[in-house]
Amino acid sequence: MSVKIRLARRGKKNAPFYHIVVSDERQPRDSSFVELVGTYDVSSKEKRVVADKERIAYWLSKGAKPTETVSKLIKNI
Repeated sequence: MSVKIRLARRGKKNAPFYHIVVSDERQPRDSSFVELVGTYDVSSKEKRVVADKERIAYWLSKGAKPTETVSKLIKNI
């Protein structure tokens, strides 16, 4: 099973809110996931990122590959 760390969109129309999730790469973007490891709030002025660094490090050590956007967000934490 190939695992990715990616964003899953939540929120209302024109007010996006993303969950940073660990999921099987074969699943659609907003479907089931293995674990929720953080959130990303785009609609706030500061674009807040809240993530569990330990769980992200754990999944990266197990071979999970972050998407390009998530890897940029992780670097800023």
